[in-house]
Order: sequence, then C-alpha cells, then structure tokens
Amino acid sequence: MRTIDEPVHVSNIETLAHNKGKLMSVSYAQRRRDGEQQQRKREIYDHGNSAVILPYDPARRTVLLTRQFRLPVFLKEGAESVLEACAGKLDGATAEQRIRKEIEEELGYRIIEVERLFELYVSPASIMEKIFFFTCSYSPAQRISSGGGLKAEGEDIEVVETTLENAVNMVATGEIIDAKTVVLIQYLGERFRESKHL
Repeated sequence: MRTIDEPVHVSNIETLAHNKGKLMSVSYAQRRRDGEQQQRKREIYDHGNSAVILPYDPARRTVLLTRQFRLPVFLKEGAESVLEACAGKLDGATAEQRIRKEIEEELGYRIIEVERLFELYVSPASIMEKIFFFTCSYSPAQRISSGGGLKAEGEDIEVVETTLENAVNMVATGEIIDAKTVVLIQYLGERFRESKHL
C-alpha cells in the first residue's frame, strides 16, 4: 500500500522483451523537491551485473586488452571491432569468481589474486547493470592458452598486449571508446604515475 511519504511509487512494470536481458516499461510517481507528485514512465533494461578487469604487468608496464566485434558500435559507426578490458556477466557467480574465469577464457591467463577497485553504474538513467571493477598483476609465465573466448557464445576475441602508457594515449586519441575500459586505464594510469612506474 502506498504512503504519502514515499518519494517514489512504482505503479506498473510491463515486460517489453525478455531474451538475454529484460526490457521493461516502468510507470511510477516521483515526488519532486517542491513536493509535487509527477507521473513518469521510463524504459529500463536489466541484463544483469558484470565484472571487468585490466591486468597489469609491473615488470614490463603492460596491460591486457581484448579486441572484438560489438554490434551496437558497428550499427552506429561501422567499426568492425572495439578495444576493451576483459569483462563478463556474473550469471550467479561472485564478481571475483566470474572475472577469474573470464581472464582464463578471453585472455588465456590463469590468475588467482585479483584486486577489487570499485563498483559503478555506467548508465544509470536506463540500464540497471552494476559493474565491478578489478585489476591484477600478471606475467607471461601465467599464460595457459591463446584465449579468444568461447565460440559457443559467439566470442571471437583477439588478445592485445600494450603498454599502459600507450593505452592512456589510445584513450586520448579516441582509439579506445569503451567507457568501462577508459575508467580502468585512467585509474591505473594515475596510480602508477604517482608511484613513478608509468
């Protein structure tokens, strides 16, 4: 039952599509700062939470990225591939469990210790996804395969190793346009610049 003090009251949720994720139309009343109740309707997409990681090799000052096809970017800009940090949907696993599995599948490295940095909503106006951000140390000795992702999931991933300095430059030149990846590169760039490792 609705109370007069509720800042937000959801009156109806309609599922518009439900395949890999769920697209919903949500009707709600929101109390404005002046006290007025305003009726609103928004489309919200929920495709679950995810984890993302940017591995860093302190000895060689390198990072591991992925290059893969992304349909929305292709439709918008015609780009055949996008440079990104390794990432994946949680699908019921903890963020740490999922990101270790993604590193192995996509990058071909077996990493035990990962460092959780923070959690962010990248597009909170319309997407419910919360992303857990990680980094870790890696070395060539931890490589167990060529990576590439899972063919059954449609993944065809190229592993890209570059210096952190070059990754920072690729953000500046627009070669890296993925938001979660930009956040991690800038965060690590600042961290290692301050410690004089970059």
